[in-house]
Amino acid sequence: MRKAILLLFLVAAMITASAQEEAFDFTPEWLQKIEKLAPAKAEVQPAKTRKVLIFDRFTGFNHWVIPHTSQVIKMLGQKTGAYETRITKDVFCFEASNLKDYDMLVLNSTCSKGPRRDLIMDALEEDTSMDEEQVKKKAAELEANLISYVEKGGGLMVVHGAIVMQNNSMPFSEMVGGSFDYHPRQQSVTLELAEPNHPLVKAFNGQAFTHVDEPYLFNKAYEKKNFRPLLQMDTDKLTGKTKPIDDNIRYVSWIKKHGKGRVFYVSPSHNAQSFEDARLLKFYLDGAQYAIGDFKCDDSPLPLK
Repeated sequence: MRKAILLLFLVAAMITASAQEEAFDFTPEWLQKIEKLAPAKAEVQPAKTRKVLIFDRFTGFNHWVIPHTSQVIKMLGQKTGAYETRITKDVFCFEASNLKDYDMLVLNSTCSKGPRRDLIMDALEEDTSMDEEQVKKKAAELEANLISYVEKGGGLMVVHGAIVMQNNSMPFSEMVGGSFDYHPRQQSVTLELAEPNHPLVKAFNGQAFTHVDEPYLFNKAYEKKNFRPLLQMDTDKLTGKTKPIDDNIRYVSWIKKHGKGRVFYVSPSHNAQSFEDARLLKFYLDGAQYAIGDFKCDDSPLPLK
């Protein structure tokens, strides 16, 4: 009996290990390989030059894919002419006077430290000599600037762990469409199309997308499902869950209106290897063009089941 249990444990460990993607440093050579897979042109050619700001600072968990993702998003704009990009780690990029210069802001795995889960406060404490009260006041101002930017018509693309950025802020959760709860261990995840005929999932040609990822689960504003779902997973097929899940179909990518602005949340991917698939590259580009405002499509919430 003990031998059987040990054998099962070893098999499970081998399966888990095989589902891990090995980390590697970003290189121009890798990006050149990805660029060859990227779309030759955008789905919609913008009527004017679009400007995008990528904020990719983290104070909590360090996703090794951050530099890869920032450069992929930048490359997609350059190759297709869909947008121009600047990348920053400066938290003062959330000053209202700066945000007004951009059509879209990208938050790239901007994970904050727990249990407070407030990246803006974390960064201000690291970068400035402000006292505690000054940090609280400025952090609240910068977060409000970000939310106001979207409400007034700005675009927001939230990538993977960026949903954790202001995880205890309900205004942030309402804007993004949810907050991070937890994720089972990294594993092979099959993502189904929530609406196979929706134009923003055209990249997948009606087929599921399977890759190795952290299967994120969400709470807070997610419970309202005030968004248009794009990709979903069946949690009955996940291993390593630590909580019971009532609704087995969970969404991992969606679009939504927030005021006059547009939000695109995309959980895939935790690993740069996922970008070695032309489908995910097109999905990222199409979603970015939606958030910018060039790709018009139905973003009304689906009726709750």
